[in-house]
Amino acid sequence: MMTSADNAGNNGQAAMQTPPVVSPQDWEAARQQLLVKEKAHTRARDALAAERRRMPWMEVTKTYAFEGPGGKVSLHDLFQGRRQLIVYRAFFEPGVFGWPDHACRGCSMVADQVAHVAHLNARDTTLVFASRAPQADISRLKQRMGWTMPWVTVTDSFDADFGVDEWHGTNVFFRDGDRIFRTYFVKSRGDEQMGGTWNYLDITPLGRQEVWEDSPKGYPQTPTYKWWNWHDSYTEGAAPDKRWVEISTAGEKAFREEAAEGRD
Repeated sequence: MMTSADNAGNNGQAAMQTPPVVSPQDWEAARQQLLVKEKAHTRARDALAAERRRMPWMEVTKTYAFEGPGGKVSLHDLFQGRRQLIVYRAFFEPGVFGWPDHACRGCSMVADQVAHVAHLNARDTTLVFASRAPQADISRLKQRMGWTMPWVTVTDSFDADFGVDEWHGTNVFFRDGDRIFRTYFVKSRGDEQMGGTWNYLDITPLGRQEVWEDSPKGYPQTPTYKWWNWHDSYTEGAAPDKRWVEISTAGEKAFREEAAEGRD
Protein backbone atom coordinates (compact mmCIF):
# COMPACT_ATOMS: atom_id res chain seq x y z
CA MET A 1 0.00 0.00 0.00
CA MET A 2 1.08 3.54 -0.70
CA THR A 3 1.02 6.15 2.04
CA SER A 4 0.00 9.66 1.05
CA ALA A 5 1.62 11.98 3.57
CA ASP A 6 0.01 14.94 1.88
CA ASN A 7 -3.39 13.71 2.99
CA ALA A 8 -2.43 14.01 6.63
CA GLY A 9 -2.32 17.80 6.47
CA ASN A 10 -2.04 19.71 9.70
CA ASN A 11 -5.26 18.50 11.30
CA GLY A 12 -3.68 15.62 13.17
CA GLN A 13 -5.42 12.90 11.16
CA ALA A 14 -3.52 9.80 10.16
CA ALA A 15 -2.23 9.63 6.60
CA MET A 16 -4.64 7.95 4.16
CA GLN A 17 -3.53 4.46 3.13
CA THR A 18 -4.09 4.40 -0.64
CA PRO A 19 -3.92 1.45 -3.06
CA PRO A 20 -0.75 0.80 -5.09
CA VAL A 21 -0.05 2.65 -8.34
CA VAL A 22 0.44 0.17 -11.19
CA SER A 23 0.97 0.03 -14.93
CA PRO A 24 -1.97 0.28 -17.37
CA GLN A 25 -1.68 -3.46 -18.03
CA ASP A 26 -1.81 -4.37 -14.32
CA TRP A 27 -4.67 -1.91 -13.77
CA GLU A 28 -6.69 -3.54 -16.57
CA ALA A 29 -5.95 -6.99 -15.14
CA ALA A 30 -7.21 -5.87 -11.74
CA ARG A 31 -10.34 -4.39 -13.34
CA GLN A 32 -11.09 -7.63 -15.17
CA GLN A 33 -10.66 -9.60 -11.96
CA LEU A 34 -13.13 -7.38 -10.14
CA LEU A 35 -15.49 -7.42 -13.14
CA VAL A 36 -16.09 -11.12 -12.62
CA LYS A 37 -17.49 -10.41 -9.16
CA GLU A 38 -19.46 -7.40 -10.40
CA LYS A 39 -21.14 -9.48 -13.09
CA ALA A 40 -22.01 -12.13 -10.52
CA HIS A 41 -23.52 -9.37 -8.40
CA THR A 42 -25.61 -8.16 -11.36
CA ARG A 43 -26.89 -11.67 -12.07
CA ALA A 44 -27.71 -12.14 -8.38
CA ARG A 45 -29.58 -8.84 -8.36
CA ASP A 46 -31.60 -9.92 -11.41
CA ALA A 47 -32.39 -13.24 -9.75
CA LEU A 48 -33.52 -11.45 -6.60
CA ALA A 49 -35.81 -9.19 -8.64
CA ALA A 50 -37.27 -12.29 -10.33
CA GLU A 51 -37.95 -13.82 -6.91
CA ARG A 52 -39.50 -10.55 -5.78
CA ARG A 53 -41.95 -10.74 -8.72
CA ARG A 54 -43.12 -14.06 -7.35
CA MET A 55 -43.79 -12.85 -3.81
CA PRO A 56 -47.34 -13.40 -2.55
CA TRP A 57 -49.67 -10.41 -2.55
CA MET A 58 -51.73 -9.01 0.33
CA GLU A 59 -55.10 -7.52 -0.53
CA VAL A 60 -55.78 -4.05 0.85
CA THR A 61 -59.40 -3.92 2.00
CA LYS A 62 -59.26 -0.85 4.22
CA THR A 63 -60.17 2.53 2.76
CA TYR A 64 -57.56 5.30 2.93
CA ALA A 65 -57.88 9.02 2.28
CA PHE A 66 -55.22 11.55 1.33
CA GLU A 67 -55.16 15.24 0.53
CA GLY A 68 -53.78 16.15 -2.87
CA PRO A 69 -53.33 19.51 -4.60
CA GLY A 70 -56.92 19.27 -5.83
CA GLY A 71 -58.51 17.96 -2.64
CA LYS A 72 -59.35 14.57 -1.17
CA VAL A 73 -58.12 11.46 -3.01
CA SER A 74 -58.22 7.73 -2.29
CA LEU A 75 -55.50 5.10 -2.52
CA HIS A 76 -57.15 3.99 -5.76
CA ASP A 77 -56.85 7.54 -7.09
CA LEU A 78 -53.11 7.59 -6.45
CA PHE A 79 -52.60 5.01 -9.20
CA GLN A 80 -53.72 7.64 -11.74
CA GLY A 81 -55.24 4.88 -13.85
CA ARG A 82 -52.08 2.77 -13.92
CA ARG A 83 -51.67 -0.74 -12.54
CA GLN A 84 -48.66 -0.19 -10.31
CA LEU A 85 -48.12 2.30 -7.51
CA ILE A 86 -44.97 3.08 -5.52
CA VAL A 87 -45.49 5.17 -2.36
CA TYR A 88 -42.53 6.66 -0.52
CA ARG A 89 -43.36 7.89 2.97
CA ALA A 90 -41.21 11.02 3.38
CA PHE A 91 -40.85 12.72 6.76
CA PHE A 92 -42.08 16.27 6.44
CA GLU A 93 -44.29 17.39 9.30
CA PRO A 94 -44.16 19.35 12.56
CA GLY A 95 -41.44 17.97 14.82
CA VAL A 96 -39.20 16.77 12.00
CA PHE A 97 -35.76 18.39 11.93
CA GLY A 98 -35.89 21.20 9.39
CA TRP A 99 -39.60 21.93 9.73
CA PRO A 100 -41.17 24.00 8.27
CA ASP A 101 -38.50 25.03 5.77
CA HIS A 102 -37.25 21.55 4.94
CA ALA A 103 -38.20 17.89 5.05
CA CYS A 104 -36.00 15.30 6.75
CA ARG A 105 -32.49 15.50 5.30
CA GLY A 106 -32.42 11.82 4.40
CA CYS A 107 -35.84 11.93 2.74
CA SER A 108 -34.77 15.07 0.91
CA MET A 109 -31.74 13.25 -0.48
CA VAL A 110 -34.06 10.52 -1.74
CA ALA A 111 -36.26 13.14 -3.38
CA ASP A 112 -33.24 14.75 -5.01
CA GLN A 113 -32.39 11.43 -6.68
CA VAL A 114 -35.79 10.66 -8.19
CA ALA A 115 -35.53 10.27 -11.96
CA HIS A 116 -38.10 11.77 -14.29
CA VAL A 117 -41.35 9.96 -13.54
CA ALA A 118 -42.36 9.84 -17.23
CA HIS A 119 -40.18 6.73 -17.63
CA LEU A 120 -42.02 4.96 -14.79
CA ASN A 121 -45.37 6.10 -16.17
CA ALA A 122 -44.44 4.51 -19.51
CA ARG A 123 -44.21 1.19 -17.68
CA ASP A 124 -47.71 1.51 -16.19
CA THR A 125 -46.25 2.69 -12.86
CA THR A 126 -46.97 5.75 -10.72
CA LEU A 127 -44.63 7.13 -8.05
CA VAL A 128 -46.10 9.18 -5.19
CA PHE A 129 -44.50 10.73 -2.10
CA ALA A 130 -46.63 10.95 1.04
CA SER A 131 -46.18 12.98 4.23
CA ARG A 132 -48.27 14.38 7.07
CA ALA A 133 -47.50 18.00 6.21
CA PRO A 134 -50.40 20.07 4.86
CA GLN A 135 -50.57 20.54 1.09
CA ALA A 136 -49.67 24.23 1.35
CA ASP A 137 -46.36 23.32 3.00
CA ILE A 138 -45.70 20.49 0.54
CA SER A 139 -46.34 22.77 -2.43
CA ARG A 140 -44.00 25.40 -1.01
CA LEU A 141 -41.29 22.82 -0.32
CA LYS A 142 -41.54 21.27 -3.80
CA GLN A 143 -41.21 24.67 -5.43
CA ARG A 144 -38.23 25.61 -3.27
CA MET A 145 -36.40 22.33 -3.88
CA GLY A 146 -37.36 21.85 -7.53
CA TRP A 147 -39.20 18.56 -6.97
CA THR A 148 -42.01 17.59 -9.34
CA MET A 149 -43.18 14.14 -8.24
CA PRO A 150 -46.78 13.81 -6.97
CA TRP A 151 -46.87 14.36 -3.20
CA VAL A 152 -49.93 13.83 -1.00
CA THR A 153 -50.82 14.37 2.64
CA VAL A 154 -51.52 11.34 4.84
CA THR A 155 -54.72 11.91 6.84
CA ASP A 156 -55.30 8.55 8.54
CA SER A 157 -53.44 5.39 9.60
CA PHE A 158 -51.97 4.63 6.16
CA ASP A 159 -48.35 5.12 7.25
CA ALA A 160 -48.74 3.10 10.45
CA ASP A 161 -50.63 0.32 8.69
CA PHE A 162 -47.86 -0.09 6.13
CA GLY A 163 -44.78 0.01 8.34
CA VAL A 164 -43.79 3.67 8.10
CA ASP A 165 -45.36 5.46 11.04
CA GLU A 166 -41.85 6.66 11.82
CA TRP A 167 -38.78 7.22 9.69
CA HIS A 168 -39.31 6.32 6.06
CA GLY A 169 -40.15 3.43 3.76
CA THR A 170 -41.30 2.47 0.26
CA ASN A 171 -44.45 0.43 -0.35
CA VAL A 172 -45.49 -1.07 -3.68
CA PHE A 173 -49.10 -1.75 -4.69
CA PHE A 174 -50.80 -3.38 -7.67
CA ARG A 175 -54.30 -2.58 -8.92
CA ASP A 176 -56.53 -5.12 -10.60
CA GLY A 177 -59.70 -3.20 -11.43
CA ASP A 178 -60.97 -1.93 -8.08
CA ARG A 179 -58.94 -4.41 -6.04
CA ILE A 180 -55.62 -3.25 -4.59
CA PHE A 181 -52.78 -5.45 -3.38
CA ARG A 182 -49.65 -4.72 -1.40
CA THR A 183 -46.79 -6.49 -3.17
CA TYR A 184 -43.54 -5.24 -1.61
CA PHE A 185 -42.02 -3.08 1.12
CA VAL A 186 -38.50 -1.80 1.74
CA LYS A 187 -37.14 0.59 4.36
CA SER A 188 -34.00 1.71 6.17
CA ARG A 189 -30.87 1.17 4.06
CA GLY A 190 -32.99 -0.54 1.43
CA ASP A 191 -34.30 2.89 0.50
CA GLU A 192 -30.77 4.04 -0.39
CA GLN A 193 -31.03 2.42 -3.81
CA MET A 194 -34.32 4.14 -4.64
CA GLY A 195 -34.58 7.03 -7.06
CA GLY A 196 -33.48 5.52 -10.35
CA THR A 197 -36.01 4.22 -12.87
CA TRP A 198 -34.49 0.73 -12.97
CA ASN A 199 -34.36 0.29 -9.20
CA TYR A 200 -37.97 1.39 -8.86
CA LEU A 201 -39.13 -0.99 -11.59
CA ASP A 202 -37.14 -3.84 -10.03
CA ILE A 203 -39.24 -3.67 -6.86
CA THR A 204 -42.58 -3.74 -8.71
CA PRO A 205 -44.53 -6.94 -9.36
CA LEU A 206 -44.23 -6.52 -13.16
CA GLY A 207 -40.56 -5.53 -13.14
CA ARG A 208 -38.99 -3.79 -16.14
CA GLN A 209 -41.36 -5.70 -18.43
CA GLU A 210 -38.64 -6.59 -20.94
CA VAL A 211 -38.28 -9.98 -22.64
CA TRP A 212 -34.96 -10.89 -21.00
CA GLU A 213 -36.48 -10.91 -17.52
CA ASP A 214 -37.43 -14.08 -15.67
CA SER A 215 -41.07 -13.32 -14.92
CA PRO A 216 -44.11 -15.52 -14.28
CA LYS A 217 -46.04 -16.74 -17.30
CA GLY A 218 -48.38 -14.18 -18.81
CA TYR A 219 -46.63 -11.11 -17.39
CA PRO A 220 -46.35 -8.20 -19.85
CA GLN A 221 -42.99 -8.05 -21.62
CA THR A 222 -41.81 -6.01 -24.59
CA PRO A 223 -38.57 -6.11 -26.61
CA THR A 224 -35.56 -4.88 -24.64
CA TYR A 225 -34.84 -1.13 -24.85
CA LYS A 226 -37.53 -0.52 -27.49
CA TRP A 227 -39.93 1.32 -25.17
CA TRP A 228 -37.29 3.88 -24.11
CA ASN A 229 -37.94 7.46 -25.10
CA TRP A 230 -37.14 11.05 -24.23
CA HIS A 231 -39.17 11.98 -21.16
CA ASP A 232 -41.15 14.58 -23.12
CA SER A 233 -41.90 12.27 -26.03
CA TYR A 234 -43.82 9.30 -24.61
CA THR A 235 -47.13 8.78 -26.40
CA GLU A 236 -49.52 6.18 -25.01
CA GLY A 237 -50.13 3.34 -27.44
CA ALA A 238 -47.53 4.54 -29.96
CA ALA A 239 -45.35 1.96 -31.70
CA PRO A 240 -41.59 2.15 -30.99
CA ASP A 241 -39.75 4.56 -33.27
CA LYS A 242 -38.30 2.63 -36.24
CA ARG A 243 -34.92 4.36 -36.11
CA TRP A 244 -34.59 3.75 -32.37
CA VAL A 245 -35.48 0.09 -32.89
CA GLU A 246 -32.57 -0.20 -35.35
CA ILE A 247 -30.13 1.61 -33.06
CA SER A 248 -31.09 -0.28 -29.91
CA THR A 249 -31.02 -3.63 -31.71
CA ALA A 250 -27.51 -2.91 -32.97
CA GLY A 251 -26.43 -1.85 -29.49
CA GLU A 252 -27.89 -4.93 -27.85
CA LYS A 253 -26.17 -7.15 -30.43
CA ALA A 254 -22.83 -5.46 -29.74
CA PHE A 255 -23.25 -5.86 -25.97
CA ARG A 256 -23.97 -9.57 -26.34
CA GLU A 257 -20.99 -10.11 -28.63
CA GLU A 258 -18.70 -8.38 -26.18
CA ALA A 259 -20.06 -10.49 -23.34
CA ALA A 260 -19.57 -13.70 -25.35
CA GLU A 261 -15.98 -12.72 -26.09
CA GLY A 262 -15.29 -11.59 -22.54
CA ARG A 263 -14.58 -8.02 -23.62
CA ASP A 264 -17.19 -6.17 -21.55
